Amino acid sequence: MKLMKLIEQFENCTLPKAAWTHENHFVMALWYCVKYPLPQAIAKISNGIKKYNESVGGQNTDESGYHETITLFYTSTIAHYIITNGITTFTEAVLTDLLKQPFLQKEYISGFYSTEYLMSKEARQHWRAPDKA
Repeated sequence: MKLMKLIEQFENCTLPKAAWTHENHFVMALWYCVKYPLPQAIAKISNGIKKYNESVGGQNTDESGYHETITLFYTSTIAHYIITNGITTFTEAVLTDLLKQPFLQKEYISGFYSTEYLMSKEARQHWRAPDKA
């Protein structure tokens, strides 16, 4: 899916649920982190995910939907990636490189968080620092 179409559909809540993949979460987050100062990017990412979840029939509860700790963990990981690689614009080359990063692997976060801690109501609702690393 083309980047601007992905972002437009995400923002307008018209993105098909099947297209809201693990990978596309990262593409969206990278786009916001490159385009906006980090506090603004975080707000757009967090609010956008909550809004999108509801638009496809999901709920943002203590057990499902938006997860504050996961969102902030990966947003900070992406911000670090941007800074260490000197990324200032979103290009096809940046996107291609992003998709090769180890932090896109679903098990990556388990190196930093225990499952029980990460899946707690507290971690879903509020930022929690890693309990493993």
